[in-house]
Amino acid sequence: MTGTVDDLVGLLDTAGLTGRGGAAFSTAVKVRAAHDHGAHLLVNACDGEVGAVKDAHVVAHHLDELVRGAVLVTGGRRQRSVRFAAHRGSDTALALHRAGLDVLDVPDRYVSSEETALISLAGGGLARPMTKRRPFVTGGRDQAGRRVPATVVLNAETVWRVAQVAERGPAWFRSFGTAAEPGPRLVALTGAVDRPGVLDTEAGVPLADLLDAARPAHGWEHAVVGGLGGVLLTADEARGLHWTGADLARFGGSVGPGVVDVLDPARCPLGTVTSFLLYAAGETAGQCGPCMFGVPSVAEAWRRLVETPSRQGVDEVRAAAGLLPGRGACRFPDGVGRFAASALRVLEPHLAAHASGTCPTRRSTHRVPHR
Repeated sequence: MTGTVDDLVGLLDTAGLTGRGGAAFSTAVKVRAAHDHGAHLLVNACDGEVGAVKDAHVVAHHLDELVRGAVLVTGGRRQRSVRFAAHRGSDTALALHRAGLDVLDVPDRYVSSEETALISLAGGGLARPMTKRRPFVTGGRDQAGRRVPATVVLNAETVWRVAQVAERGPAWFRSFGTAAEPGPRLVALTGAVDRPGVLDTEAGVPLADLLDAARPAHGWEHAVVGGLGGVLLTADEARGLHWTGADLARFGGSVGPGVVDVLDPARCPLGTVTSFLLYAAGETAGQCGPCMFGVPSVAEAWRRLVETPSRQGVDEVRAAAGLLPGRGACRFPDGVGRFAASALRVLEPHLAAHASGTCPTRRSTHRVPHR
């Protein structure tokens, strides 16, 4: 176990631990900055991504280590400097309350568990993302000019891994994973699988092995890797990849929050993507252009394309999705744009079949009406 902040930061740096919530930023750097600025700690246990259940798994099975990791990150400072964020009324929130911890009850909205949205809520504001002129680990002000205390947000799995590194050492941690993505990491497998749940795995393993462990439905053809902010892949693409950022980047994806969702082979994937995008349109924060107008416009363009497949429709979806990246207060529009672009790429043959009046999901026996 470590003694000083310098000891802990050194261990985390040597271990190469990065955030397990999706951003993959150096945990050592965040912990150092938190101590330098006297930041409060928010442990994000919201499972905010579609299909995510890792935070619930950590709280249910590793709560003692999670709390120990939080104490290490804060250097043993008084308990009120640590809060655990979870969706209001969830089993995770109830477990944290029962443990006597300081819980930030978060609305069950997609953008509400984003880093700056949690900081806003903890400070008495709305659970909506804030424009980040600089990292809030140094403090700052919100859009209304109100002071925001220095706060660092770490994902629940990340904080649990901090405790493991401190207890078992960097060499143990680096015995898992790859040189570029070291350490054990959780992955949630969900959707059309016989054995949904959370696996404690590592970067570098074949994605096919993870899928086989979950037993996908017979005849499955597509999977979403990374949730709503991730990418759609064909079964062949997914099975040919290793669970690494470099491999997934070939298709525009990343290890991200560690979610693999196998799509139901009995349901037309065009309809599934429509459901994803309509959900996204309903979950926007409603406070900046890309979120208020851009995300719904992508969903609407996709809906029109599915109803009446055409080259013009494809171009409209591509154009709408291309306007989203890098323009919002948070990364939500970026993720939706990435997901929509991947769906266009993967489902082009399916769209072409629909344009001719057949649906491959129904083995070309169901006539698709034109409008």
